[in-house]
Amino acid sequence: MVIVEIVLVIIILYIIRKYNILIKLKNKVKQSESSIDIYLNQRFDLIPNLIDCVKGYTSHESGVLENITKMRSEYLKDKNSIEKAQNLNNSINNVLAVAEAYPELKADSQYLNLQKSLEKIENELISARNTYNYHVTAYNTKIEMIPTNLIASVFGMKKALLFQIEEYKKDNIRINGDSL
Repeated sequence: MVIVEIVLVIIILYIIRKYNILIKLKNKVKQSESSIDIYLNQRFDLIPNLIDCVKGYTSHESGVLENITKMRSEYLKDKNSIEKAQNLNNSINNVLAVAEAYPELKADSQYLNLQKSLEKIENELISARNTYNYHVTAYNTKIEMIPTNLIASVFGMKKALLFQIEEYKKDNIRINGDSL
């Protein structure tokens, strides 16, 4: 009788241990999935903010450039006008002074920052997806292996799905001057 009780206790402890391992793996899957959600939210929050930043600067820059282009055209029509030459020179100097005083406002650096930020988020998403798939594979392998498959089925544990992106989301996000 004592031997049966000992064997029963060992079996129960074994089941508890395997169950806890499965729960730990299942929680890693949930945590990894949450990380993907966090990075997706960061991407969706980041993109509009960066586009607005670039939009704001490029509209300022395009206004300045349009003004310079207008002044240049006026100067080319009347190259002898000192006033038009001075206006053109002053506008160009203003652009140079702004660029020197605030180099971070240059459109090319804004676009570069946008590109770098998007690339960073995309790399973090790739890493999070890989981590998620790693944990899903470990969990699925464990619930398919004997004897943990019996424990998993008794407790209603189902296979988790590997990360697969929807077809429409597989295309890269396109950002061009028209969307700014």
